[in-house]
Parts: sequence; structure tokens; C-alpha cells
Amino acid sequence: MAALALIALLAAADLEDPFAVAFDRKGTMYVAEMKPNRIRKGDAVLGDGWKGPHHLLVAPNNDIYVADTFNKKVKKIDGKTGLVTTLAEISVYCLAADPKWKKLFIADLDGRRVQAFDLKTGKMTVVAGNGEKGVPEDGADAVSQPLVDPRAVAVDAKSGTLYILERGGHALRAVDAKGKIRTVAGTGKKGFTGDGGPALEATFNGPKHLDVAPNGDVLIVDTENHAIRRYLPKTGRIERFAGDLELKRPHGVIVGPKGVVYISDSENNRVVTVAPN
Repeated sequence: MAALALIALLAAADLEDPFAVAFDRKGTMYVAEMKPNRIRKGDAVLGDGWKGPHHLLVAPNNDIYVADTFNKKVKKIDGKTGLVTTLAEISVYCLAADPKWKKLFIADLDGRRVQAFDLKTGKMTVVAGNGEKGVPEDGADAVSQPLVDPRAVAVDAKSGTLYILERGGHALRAVDAKGKIRTVAGTGKKGFTGDGGPALEATFNGPKHLDVAPNGDVLIVDTENHAIRRYLPKTGRIERFAGDLELKRPHGVIVGPKGVVYISDSENNRVVTVAPN
């Protein structure tokens, strides 16, 4: 497993319940703090009226997109003016952007769908899930299939694969460029087994977030197991990346500048890093 390092990224000592971290192109770090209802840029607090923000993204133009979860809204903080606007009213737990920043993918957990929001037109399109609860059939059209509870989404910029992480489904699904869905990790049963073996034979416990590394590996926040797992698409295997003794209910992970992995160690009220390997 990787060694964790605690980093002092904020001058203030009051980081509380961090759920997500993001970076702009200059390497400035932004944090979504769920319980305090804050979006932070260093010590600065951006906007107000947040309710349980679970995730955020920073676009190349420095606009910030926020999953304002308990308000059930996707919001944008203008990178130049700081003005906060609502883009969509939807059950949103996690956001992902396509490589060209034309669309936002929204994990609509309550609606059991993943939807794509066109940043130019404002049009919403379903890309996975039919609104029913269930396990999707491998190889079927993603929009025709049920989902258990899509908690997080991430995009592989090279292959175009859209990954969907299911909290209560205890599994990772993948939607390919042709819109076909399949399960790639997890048996669907709750547990903490399988590291070092085939990902489809592994078990998770309430996984809640993920990120795709530049090499295509998928980092999975296995929240209730207090661990980060790594799915290797090239081999179909899974391994332990970090945890479980050091972490306490982590909710976020991101591959940041220079390949350093940042983990939102939520109930330890801190952010920790793992050097690239």
C-alpha cells in the first residue's frame, strides 16, 4: 500500500469534513466541505447558501462547478466575478467533465441515472440508467438499463469510457464510447475482499467517489472500508492503494498536479497525499 502524507494546504486550521478537492491550472487547491457548507479557495470562502456540497470541478477558464447536493442543484461560480448561478436543479452527488469541457456528467443518485448537461445549450440528456433500480445487463445500451444508485462518475479522457460508481450497488460500471454498459469491478455484495485478484470477484462497502489517472487506472474511494482501491482496466484486477487504518470514511480522491493523489479524509478532517508511483 501507498504511504500517506498529511499536508497543510490551508493556512487556517479549521478544515472540516472535506468531501472533495479540485485544482486550477496554476495548482491552486479548492475544497468542498460538506458539513460546514463551504467552498474554499485556500482560506477564502466562495459564495454562500451551500447545503451539503459533495463535489466540485474547476474548468480551464477557472469557472467552478459545484454539486450543491442538499440544495439539489448544479451551480457555477464565475471564475472572474465570483458570481454564483444555478445551472440545473437535479439530485447531484458528483460531477465529471468531458475532455473538451463541453458537457458535465451528473451522478443523479435519486433519479438512478447519469445525465449529461450541455454547457453551451443547457440541454440535459440521459447517458445511463432508465430510472429503475437494478443491476444493468453487460453489453446492453446504458440508457435502457437500471442502476442501483449511481453515486459518482468519472471520465477516462483517452478512451472516452464513462465510469459509474454505485454506493449501495457496491460495484463499478463502465459505459464505453458506443454507449454500452458493463460491470467491471465488484460482485454487488458488501464486503472487503479481493485485493490482488480479479476486480469482478472483489467486494466493496459503500464506495462513494472515484477518479481516473492519466494512465487509465481508476481510483475508488471505498468509504465504509476506510480505503482507496485501484482498478486496473488493462488487466481487470484490483489492488489496495491506501488505507484502511490511516483513513476514516474518506469521500474524495483526485490525481492532482505532478501526479500526486489527494484524498479527502473526511472524518479525520484533513486532506492527505500519496506520491506518484
